[in-house]
Amino acid sequence: MRLSKKGEYALRAMIDLSLNYKKGSVQIHAISEKEKIPEKFLEHILLDLKKAGLLQSRRGIGGGYSLIKSPKEITLAEVIRIIDGPLAPLGCVSSWAHVSCPEEKNCGLQSVMLDVRNAIARILEGITFDDVCKRTKGALDQRLMYYI
Repeated sequence: MRLSKKGEYALRAMIDLSLNYKKGSVQIHAISEKEKIPEKFLEHILLDLKKAGLLQSRRGIGGGYSLIKSPKEITLAEVIRIIDGPLAPLGCVSSWAHVSCPEEKNCGLQSVMLDVRNAIARILEGITFDDVCKRTKGALDQRLMYYI
C-alpha cells in the first residue's frame, strides 16, 4: 500500500470534517486554507467521498460539506480504499480487489504479502476518525502546555 497525496489530503479533510461533526457544514475554502490543500483538488476529493456515501453537501449561505455518519463509524481504511484502492501491496492478497495468480498456492512472496496486508488492514480498520480527533486534540493540548 502506498498512500497518494490525494489519499493524504482526503484523510486530512475527513479529520477536519470530523472535528466539526454536529457543528454544521464546513466550506471547501475553509478546509483548503486550514489544511493547505489546493481548493480545486479538494473539490474532487470531497466529491469522491460524497459519491461513496460519507459526505453530504449543502449549497448557499451556511453551505458546505459535512459527514453523514459519526466519526466513530468511519475508519481510515474505508477512506483510503475509496481514494487509493486496496490496502494490499499485491493484487493476489487483496480481499477488496483480488487478482488471481497461477502461483498463489505455492508462492512464498504471496504468504509474506498477505501478512503485510493483514497487519495494515488490522491497524487502519481499527482506527476511526473519532480516534484520530482525540489524538489531534491531545497533540494540541500538549503544545498549549508547552507554552504555558
